[in-house]
Amino acid sequence: MAEEKEKLLNEHGRGAGTEILDVSPKPQKGLSSKLIDWLENLIVKLMYDSSLPQHYLSGNFAPVPKETPPIKDLPVKGHLPVSYCSLQSFIESLCSFVREEKEMIHGMRIKDGKATYVSRYVRTSRLKQEEFFGGAKFMKVGDLKGLFGLLMVNIQKLREKAKVLDLSYGNGTANTALIYHHGKLLALQEADKPYVLKVLEDGDLQTLGMLDYDKRLAHSFTAHPKVDPVTGEMFTFGYSHMPPYITYRVISKDGFMHEPVPITISEPILMHDFAITENYAIFLDLPLYFRPKEMVKEKKLIFSFDASKKARFGVLPRYAKDDLLIRWFELPNCFIFHNANAWEEEDEIVLITCRLENPDLDMVNGEVKEKLENFSNELYEMRFNTKSGLASQKKLSASAVDFPRVNEYYTGRKQRYVYGTILDSIAKVTGIVKFDLHAESEAGKAKIEVGGNVQGLFDLGPGRFGSEAIFVPRESGTTSEEDDGYLIFFVHDENTGKSSVNVIDAKTMSADPVAVVELPHRVPYGFHAFFVTEEQLQEQAK
Repeated sequence: MAEEKEKLLNEHGRGAGTEILDVSPKPQKGLSSKLIDWLENLIVKLMYDSSLPQHYLSGNFAPVPKETPPIKDLPVKGHLPVSYCSLQSFIESLCSFVREEKEMIHGMRIKDGKATYVSRYVRTSRLKQEEFFGGAKFMKVGDLKGLFGLLMVNIQKLREKAKVLDLSYGNGTANTALIYHHGKLLALQEADKPYVLKVLEDGDLQTLGMLDYDKRLAHSFTAHPKVDPVTGEMFTFGYSHMPPYITYRVISKDGFMHEPVPITISEPILMHDFAITENYAIFLDLPLYFRPKEMVKEKKLIFSFDASKKARFGVLPRYAKDDLLIRWFELPNCFIFHNANAWEEEDEIVLITCRLENPDLDMVNGEVKEKLENFSNELYEMRFNTKSGLASQKKLSASAVDFPRVNEYYTGRKQRYVYGTILDSIAKVTGIVKFDLHAESEAGKAKIEVGGNVQGLFDLGPGRFGSEAIFVPRESGTTSEEDDGYLIFFVHDENTGKSSVNVIDAKTMSADPVAVVELPHRVPYGFHAFFVTEEQLQEQAK
């Protein structure tokens, strides 16, 4: 890998992955644009009932109408003990039919015991083009269902062919998650390349452009890459509906992206997350397939779960140059959105993950529901024995828990504590749970409650719902106790319509927050959260 990097740097005379692309799409108005708009509006009018309320566009799932510049000195109840910038990557809609879609990040800058709030759109190519037209022009994931989905695919192709839309910078939303690597804060969405953000001194957020690692990145980039806290490397992948279906990449500490490693699987899948250990990368070949024919014939979403297939897990040496050394392990059929961590124990690879049986993406698409069926994410321990070739799994919790987080200084290494969000029947976050992996779970429990391996539970209370909780260590590194730190998360009170940021003690999980910061307006329910240290803020690439 070092030789490959040195050769390329000598050839091009450039730094490793330092160039940020200025995103300047060139969409076109005119007769073609108007004719395609007319055709699309006709299809929508004939085939889509826009009067039905949408589950993830209703109540506090609905987007806020505009950005908020930095608002300083927010009211604080308690004491803010850390100087960090806490950011929530906010998703307007993952699987809903959205006529106006923008990508917004809500952030809180914490410094010297004071808090500043800001919300800004990520200035993607997609956003710039829809601002140019004054409305939505790009296909949404939730569009891709039945005959209507096929027609929307062709509308998208028409706009591309007629040069109404410029797809030279992709069509992603950069609205799923955030990561910090090589002096850059990246906004991610798995259908596109990363966008580079900068946190300004006053807490404001600025979009600098797109990162393609000096043209070495030619495929999509997961929203869940992994940064090794010891080596400083970042490990990532992209998935595609065309071969190779999975492509694995290693990015050095100084931002150089090494050669692609195609991972051979039988069909195109939705692979949202993966994991690393000190020596391996773990890939999830799970049977949520990209099947456009079934979308039309059976009026399903374009990704369809096949309950007849096994779940496969591929363990590959993480510096492999091809997939010849990958070992595949089988477990009962399931799907996984998010992993907590993975590590090695003698001959075994251990994966801590949130496992879901028989997922149906239709459950989070379409009109408002009182209950989402088949929504039963549970914390699991999976083990893959590289000597025997056998795999096993053990259930660690009742349902429903997801968005697992750990102290990220332990990424790829054995750790003890996992923090997750408790989800109600319509996927709202009702509380934060702390699991102790050294304790045994209590069998037969129908819900998550303190006892066994559940060491702590922070209940948000009636009518109050939250977001993913990010663990912020009190001190950097692994010299202090693993759980010595804080959990920071956004909370919305549906009784009052107000939102806040809560900081709680991760060690004690006390019901009394360390601090509560009142926000100037509601913050919609989002998915993933992230924090940036003061040191990282200072070293952001100029």
